[in-house]
Amino acid sequence: MSDTPLPSPPESAAPQSASSGPRLPGTDVLVAGAAGLVLLTAEGEVEMPTPAEARTRIHDRPVMVCHARSMARRLGMDSFAAYDVLELFAFVHPAVFCRPTPRGLAETLDLPPPSSLEEAALSLLRSAERLLIDLRAHDRTEASEPLSMAWAMGRGGWLWAPVVLDALGHPAGPEKPSRGGEAFKIWAHLPEWEAEAPRPPPGQRTVMPEDARRRLARLLGDGAEPRPQQADYASAAAAAFAPKAWEEQPTVVLSEAGTGVGKTLAYLAAASVWAEINDGAVWISTYTRNLQHQIDDELDRLHPDPARKAREVVLRKGRENYLCLLNMEEAVRMVETQPRYAVALGLMARWAAKTRDGDLSGGDFPGWLPDLVGRGRSQGLADRRGECIHSACPHYNRCFIERSVRRARKASIVVANHALVMVQAALGGMDDTHLPSRYVFDEGHHLFDAADSAFSAHLTGGETAELRRWLVGGDSGGRSSRMRGLRRRVEDLLSGDEAASEALDEIDRAARRLPADGWAARLSRGEEEPKGPAEAFLSLVRRQVLTHAKGRDGPYSLEAEAVAIVDGLPEAARTLAAELTRLVDPLKTLAERLRARLDDEADSLDTQSRTRLDAAARAIDRRALTQARAWSDMLRSLNDEPPEGAVDWFGVERIPQDAGLPSREIDVGFYRHWIDPTWPFARSLESHAHGVLVTSATLTDSTGDVESDWTVAEDRTGASRYPNPPIRARVPSPFDYPKQTRVIVVRDVDRDDPDRVAAAYRALVTASGGGALALFTAISRMKAVHGRVAGSLEEAGIPVFGQHVDGLDLATLVDIFRGEENACLFGTDALRDGVDVPGRSLRLIVFDRVPWPRPTILHRARRDAFGRGRYDDMITRYRLKQAFGRLVRRADDHGVFVVLDSRLPSRLDGAFPDGVEIERCGLAEAVETVKRFVGSGGKPPPIS
Repeated sequence: MSDTPLPSPPESAAPQSASSGPRLPGTDVLVAGAAGLVLLTAEGEVEMPTPAEARTRIHDRPVMVCHARSMARRLGMDSFAAYDVLELFAFVHPAVFCRPTPRGLAETLDLPPPSSLEEAALSLLRSAERLLIDLRAHDRTEASEPLSMAWAMGRGGWLWAPVVLDALGHPAGPEKPSRGGEAFKIWAHLPEWEAEAPRPPPGQRTVMPEDARRRLARLLGDGAEPRPQQADYASAAAAAFAPKAWEEQPTVVLSEAGTGVGKTLAYLAAASVWAEINDGAVWISTYTRNLQHQIDDELDRLHPDPARKAREVVLRKGRENYLCLLNMEEAVRMVETQPRYAVALGLMARWAAKTRDGDLSGGDFPGWLPDLVGRGRSQGLADRRGECIHSACPHYNRCFIERSVRRARKASIVVANHALVMVQAALGGMDDTHLPSRYVFDEGHHLFDAADSAFSAHLTGGETAELRRWLVGGDSGGRSSRMRGLRRRVEDLLSGDEAASEALDEIDRAARRLPADGWAARLSRGEEEPKGPAEAFLSLVRRQVLTHAKGRDGPYSLEAEAVAIVDGLPEAARTLAAELTRLVDPLKTLAERLRARLDDEADSLDTQSRTRLDAAARAIDRRALTQARAWSDMLRSLNDEPPEGAVDWFGVERIPQDAGLPSREIDVGFYRHWIDPTWPFARSLESHAHGVLVTSATLTDSTGDVESDWTVAEDRTGASRYPNPPIRARVPSPFDYPKQTRVIVVRDVDRDDPDRVAAAYRALVTASGGGALALFTAISRMKAVHGRVAGSLEEAGIPVFGQHVDGLDLATLVDIFRGEENACLFGTDALRDGVDVPGRSLRLIVFDRVPWPRPTILHRARRDAFGRGRYDDMITRYRLKQAFGRLVRRADDHGVFVVLDSRLPSRLDGAFPDGVEIERCGLAEAVETVKRFVGSGGKPPPIS
């Protein structure tokens, strides 16, 4: 490592005694807000520079900011030298939640929140000072030693390093400074998990309705306000925990609970009773990560003692969501020759030493950290390629993933997600053969979409190239050192097995015929001839799409039916199918040889070897065999009709770029989906599940025909696929929607004129004084309107944030929005569902147009199967119901829901609660209603 000097000490202060306060950098502070920019100089003067003036000021001198990357985007810069207070926060308080704003920092650090830009600048100084005081006062045992780590980060150019070292009382650094990345090797200090005996099968005692009610009352505590709807829901949920009477006939309960019922705590009451009296586990599955963590928070009521909760409750996600310690170790090795990585890896090491479970996609991982340090050196450290070597890994006994798997085997409540649960059920277990017998599917209205993803097959350039990498490793240097390939992962398990060795050789030869590095350029730009049968097939697929697809000159993805096949494509499909057979056969042999060793040496294999053998065989099945067989089936049936119940098509995936640039092709492929994916989903559960509770606030349709509406719910969740009819339950919302809400359909705004649409958003959001979600059915329209209104809204004192605009992840944007009473958040579908923002922070929702389903080939097949126009109406009502459901989250909330589309038909009015006033009027009247009902200038209407 070169002798890179530490950054120069701050100019602001001479060394101080240990009893004095910490010294801060003698630098300017720059903040941005609705009114523009404010710069607080080191001399204490306040200026309001233009972006151009700010760029000049910060060009040669570091400045203190909150979220340097976000500030750079605002100033039109790639980057600049900065004392980012968020970096200091991540160092001092790793794994602690904080909204990435000056106000968020102040609130987390228990400082007075700023109310103006000038105060925000001062607040950043106070936050930095508090953080340094906290660092100096730390008296806890840490797996990451802050002194050595700050020194190493300083060698990598971290501006805060001298300040941190001074606060720690060692301005010259540690007495024996480590070299390279030694300070970041925190894995040696992490606790090890211990193997435990398997859990016996659970009992079969029934949960009675009164048991669930009593547990709910205990969870709510003495003096809680009576909520009869919640107790009724708990009683209904108890039915899902009865033992099944016949094989492959689980008891299914469909329970719709209106917003405000408190369904989470109610079903947790029933689930926890069953787990307790039967010594078993209930798996609770959600569609969104946000709800996973909300449920985890609610479980604090059940287990207030953190130690016991850690034993009884586990959050489970797929392996690709967790920090891989082996990936981190290999990244740390790079610090010796590339010290610029030290800052990112230091902050990651601080977090890894403190995190509860190593989850990189939620929990205690700051959603804003990847934007600060780079995704490759944060979330990119997860095992996203399925290359885990299990017990051969030197960090196996400290692995976050393995600890989570083992904790889940012993826990009473496992909070997972739909994708993981479905894949686990379909494969008979992800990491072992353990499958639960009781499930709760919250956000049950998403089961259809989750099953659609889990049980589909995509033969694409990206997927085939990924399989090649998994089988043979990387084709080039750099990151490929981690891409070990199948041979390096398993050959030591098969020493002396000639059949297995030959199979590995055949796998290697066949896999190298799959797309290699550079495949995308070869396909999209035609710079070279396709390499191998897979690229040849995909090249012809691309020609098929460009020949037949509509909208070729537009910016969006294209698709074409698997008919009127271009010349050469059938032959290319047969050739690729034969190649895949050459891959499938030795893969099957290798998996059989791995399992044979498990049987042949059952009496002599140690636990770690057995674990590796089983895991390797399962990985081959899951990552290679299942996929390759599905592709082969698709290719062999290309000239025929797809299997009954399936639909095939070709596609070219493209992403729009900035104005003036053509869209960029990122993938091309052949796709097969089930028309009704709830069939394979139901089959995957029926063999082992005893009880299934499916719940949501929007399970049923809302046409007014009760039986028809329930039938839709049964079909969309797969409940109608089981032999026994499901038990139905509905508990209405306690909210008074007619008094708390208004719905407005604006009739005189041309939805195809972005200037008119932007003017409508500006007027409506101004009338509400902020607290608004601006929802769009297309990213391009959202960006167009955002660009037209953000400046004027900010000048009016309304902070504006945007999905796909600000560069922040959605969860962080929602956190910021939730903490700002008068902000406006622009977004698309992801904001329509699963976002919980109670209070005045959300009082207005504006939809740019009716959210009809996009007319894709898959949608057309489902439309034909499920009732054409009736199917479109059902999907659109669901979407409107979900969006409207964001508006009122507690009894004192009130708000207005606006659709800027005169073509909203009255048959969709059922999307809104009975009795809610739906006003169809012009924009001027809509603005007056918004101003009167939720505007910041008046008092909220009374709510009884």
